[in-house]
Amino acid sequence: MRKTILIVLAFVFCMPLCAQISYDEINSSKLNSVRQLKIKLPKDYDPSSEIKYPLIIVFDGDYLFEPIAGQVDFQTYFDDMPSSIIVGVVQGSERRYDGYCDEVTGLPKESGLRFHDFVAEELIPYLDEKFNTSKFRVAVGHDLMGNFINSYLFKEDPLFNAYVCISPDLSGTVRDYLGKRLEFFKDDIFYYMATSDKDLPYIREAVLNANSQISEVKNQYLTYYFDDFKNDTHYTLVNSAIAKSFDKIFELYKPLREKELEEKVLTYEGTLDKYLVDRYDRIEELFGIKKPITEEEFEKVVKVAEQRNDLESLEKIGKLAKKLNPESLLGTYYLAQYSEKVGKTKKAKKLYESALTLNDVSHINRDFIFSKIDELTIVDTDEEEEGEEEDNEEN
Repeated sequence: MRKTILIVLAFVFCMPLCAQISYDEINSSKLNSVRQLKIKLPKDYDPSSEIKYPLIIVFDGDYLFEPIAGQVDFQTYFDDMPSSIIVGVVQGSERRYDGYCDEVTGLPKESGLRFHDFVAEELIPYLDEKFNTSKFRVAVGHDLMGNFINSYLFKEDPLFNAYVCISPDLSGTVRDYLGKRLEFFKDDIFYYMATSDKDLPYIREAVLNANSQISEVKNQYLTYYFDDFKNDTHYTLVNSAIAKSFDKIFELYKPLREKELEEKVLTYEGTLDKYLVDRYDRIEELFGIKKPITEEEFEKVVKVAEQRNDLESLEKIGKLAKKLNPESLLGTYYLAQYSEKVGKTKKAKKLYESALTLNDVSHINRDFIFSKIDELTIVDTDEEEEGEEEDNEEN
């Protein structure tokens, strides 16, 4: 059943894909030629908007572009990654020249160096000027170009923030010193590499050796993922690698889910409003995207605060929700809950009443608020009666 659902979803996403792809050309002085580009913009892309999008550069765009565009559509639909600008470089018969590297260093030379400089000095500036790109850039390459994209790591200022090397044909210095190079970064770098048990033997051996090196790297700025697929060939592993790599690279962007709630939020040392603020500040810092905290995420964190019997967090989450969306009743509702739990009945009642003047949220309706007010009114009456009885006894 699940397989049927996935096939249907894939069909739904792939049907309109061709219509969304546009083609462009860039005249390169570095290459002394015109290069064709495949481009797919986010569905809601507005050139006049201030919203910025990560830029995904697909080398081997002839055959890798469409699988990547489809996967991005799939993952953005479920909010597992941000909408992104995808650009495929059509290489065709120039691929071998574009990926030409020195046998000793493994780094681009001659025609390969010209292509390297074309991407860095012409293509990226052209795309940054033409589209609303964020500072977060991803490079994707397979085989020869999987090795080639590593050359940007060996520059003083790497061109990309994330590298997806699918069964890369590693060679020379790149093969032997990739792990050493990744030790020295002082800014965030994401690195993904994949092979399979049925990969080309010489590629698999080099990739496994590189994985052994990189696995030993101790660098807080490096986020490394490696997959060794089973029963996939050099070509069939591509789709699995694309899905897994984007899933890992954009893991922080995903909505709060049970694993993070249990492993990080529940055990967090400090009030949970700070966890939320730090998490979303990190998303903005890393991806250049200002992502709002959703009502569902506030509710999940409040439930964790209840698990921890953490009333301070409940109050601070209420203040945060009210600050971020003052027109919503959510923040006021949490503050009312806090007041009720600490025994400030009259204040809680006033807060519930003021919540009625604000906009509804999905999981809290006005009938529920009225029921809370009625409960507190009964409590107020009981308190008054108890006070009268005490006065009578004293008299």
